[in-house]
Amino acid sequence: MPRTRISISLDEQQAARIKRHAERAGMDVSAYLTHAATRQMAETEAIEEQFSQVDVLIAAAEAEAEALPTEPATSDELTEGERREVDEALRLVYGEEHCGEQPGRAG
Repeated sequence: MPRTRISISLDEQQAARIKRHAERAGMDVSAYLTHAATRQMAETEAIEEQFSQVDVLIAAAEAEAEALPTEPATSDELTEGERREVDEALRLVYGEEHCGEQPGRAG
């Protein structure tokens, strides 16, 4: 298979560090960088494949959210049932003595 030369520029410290690592691995710099790049590409491709279905779900959710109306379809008033639910939640958070108070307002 024909080979292609790729030229990269590094500062002296990076180049020296890569040479040391290549020597420790028993490789020349070209083989070391090729191995590192190939490993990184395989890892990236595996991650992309693993999360591709998640990306599809996110895209669908974003499209669905874009189609939603920007203004709420209902009024700002709570129903009696919703008020009871809010009061119960406030009791759980603030305790019974603060029942009926709205957070941030004096009782």
